[in-house]
Formats: sequence, structure tokens, C-alpha cells
Amino acid sequence: MQELLIDFITSLDGYGAAEGWPGLWGLEGPEYLDWLGQAPERDYTILMGANTYRLMSSMAVESRTSESEGAPTPEEAAFDELARASKVVFSSTLRPPLAWPNTQLIREDAVAVVGAMKREGNSPMRTIGSLTLCRSLLKAGLVDRFRVVIFPVINGSTGYDRIYDRYPDVALDMIASRTFDGRIQLLEYVPRILAGPPGPHAGS
Repeated sequence: MQELLIDFITSLDGYGAAEGWPGLWGLEGPEYLDWLGQAPERDYTILMGANTYRLMSSMAVESRTSESEGAPTPEEAAFDELARASKVVFSSTLRPPLAWPNTQLIREDAVAVVGAMKREGNSPMRTIGSLTLCRSLLKAGLVDRFRVVIFPVINGSTGYDRIYDRYPDVALDMIASRTFDGRIQLLEYVPRILAGPPGPHAGS
């Protein structure tokens, strides 16, 4: 059985983006960039929806057209790594061929396809962005590991893409934590969907 990892960058109040600030990128520090440069889960297949594909592929093009001389910047290196990775995008609106290298377009139901990839595939998987896709996969009980990197910011006025809206109740068993640059927090959990309130008095 292949692993499925949901992977988010969020503000402290649970937003995945803010006005003029897609993906909340900009508060990274050298320790966090070094960890990204080590490319954990380098061999994982990346799953995404159409909106994330459009955003990330356009950012990848911008990164290539603005390349600096000499060694690549951390952002350029990250997009180079993404370009090399195996990617699957679930969409009924995108049309082939897709411009981003190593990307497969799938129109079938994502839950059914990912379930088959877990059972029969030859690669573990992780998500990037794609809030609706991640919510569907979690509700279906397909997620093995849930990772959140919390950037030190509250986006109460400008935030959008609230990550946890319309989620089921989920218990999170922590398996790892780490602080980067004294301010960025990484948390990893095994998720368990709750049928009712947890604790000794549940159902009483």
C-alpha cells in the first residue's frame, strides 16, 4: 500500500493564501529553505487540482524567464525540482497537452483513482495546494500523513482559501515536529476521522 501525504503551508489562522500573496511565500528562512532543498519525498508523485496546476505552472514559467546568472536561487531550484517530479492533475476543464513537464491529466474521479494508486501503484504520493482535492481524499480515509508548515503570520484581513472549512472532525496523532529559523513550525500527524467527540465521555 502506497503512502499518501497531504502537505500544506498555512498562516496561524489557517489560510493558504492572502490577497497579493499566493501560497504565503515570503516568510521563509535559510533553515526552512535548506530543508526544502533536501527535497524530502523527492520520489513521491505530486497530486493537484486544476487551480493549483494553473498557479504553480505559471509561477514555474516566471521563475524560468527571470533566472539569475550563476547558481539558481532557492525558488528557482524548487521549481526545477517540481518540473522533474512526476505530477498528476485531476481536472475536467484543462485540455491536453499540458505544458508543465512530467504532468499527467486525469479526468476520472480523484478519490477512486487515488485509491487505486494506493493499492496498485508503484510510487507514494503527496499533494500540493488543492484544497478541494485534499478535503475529498481525507474524507475518503485515504490520507496516511498530514503535514502543516505554519508561517508566523495571521491573515485575518486579507486571507482567503481557508484550508479546514467543510472538513470532517479529525483527530491528529502527532508523529513529528520541528521549528525552522526560530519562527516557522512544521507539524506532522496521522489523521483519524472522528465519528463523535473524542474522550472518555464521548457518546454519554
